[in-house]
Amino acid sequence: MIDASNLEELASALEASPDYRILRRLRPRPRLADFDDAETRMGLLVDVETTGLDPEQDEIIELAMVPFRYTLNGEVVEVLEPFDRLREPAKPISPEITALTGITDAMVSGQSIDPSEVTAFAGPAHVVIAHNAAFDRRFLERFSPVFSTKPWACSMSEIDWAAEGFEGTKLSYLAMAFGFFYDRHRAANDCLAAIEILARELSRARVPALAKLLEHARLPTWRIWAENSPFECKDLLKARGYRWNGEENGKPRSWYVDIADAEKDAEIAYLLREIYRYEADVRTVRITAYDRFSTRV
Repeated sequence: MIDASNLEELASALEASPDYRILRRLRPRPRLADFDDAETRMGLLVDVETTGLDPEQDEIIELAMVPFRYTLNGEVVEVLEPFDRLREPAKPISPEITALTGITDAMVSGQSIDPSEVTAFAGPAHVVIAHNAAFDRRFLERFSPVFSTKPWACSMSEIDWAAEGFEGTKLSYLAMAFGFFYDRHRAANDCLAAIEILARELSRARVPALAKLLEHARLPTWRIWAENSPFECKDLLKARGYRWNGEENGKPRSWYVDIADAEKDAEIAYLLREIYRYEADVRTVRITAYDRFSTRV
């Protein structure tokens, strides 16, 4: 019979063998003993569960926000108490969403999220982070204007996970790669898992993942629009990473790409040389963390 008091010793023995890998349940991250509050900043990890993918048609049914303190070099020093609320939508939750999130109509019945409470909770944050910021920011900016005033970062897309030796970017995969598991699909648990991942040191960069995320998020990017590009060049643009905007959203119905600041001039030169083949006036938009991932750009 296995002695439950000896499980960690058994796990360590298995880890010493190349034939075994151990996953530990995610535990609360302890507060670091020695740090100066004046030298830290407040981060806010957010996650929403919704009735669908369209922020104009679908609704938030759960919002979690977990504040944490970090140093200027990206070290997580303290994880604070989470905010986690359910909300009853105007229409019943579909079986597909219940299967994905575990949230049922009974769970959200009579529940609501107070926008003023959300504003007060998010107010102190110096940066808002989500593991799919392109999704979460669109919903949250419609819910509370406070999220339009904050710089955002995306732990899924703004860390070069492949360069660090990872084969995927899903939260559950990254957690397993770092040796832990957690109860998935509920927003607060996802936030805590993401903070733990950001607190871990990257094996190749030798810095916390949060440091790499903040470094990337602070840099401006450029959205370059290939307006009125020849139809026969669409495959070239698509292969180069351009995406098509066909929506009636006040932006050009055109191919576009988001690139790093250092690549801007070279990309414009490529368009003029290979796509337009004349001195076209190329539309560019500078994007920072204050508007990245928002529908406003």
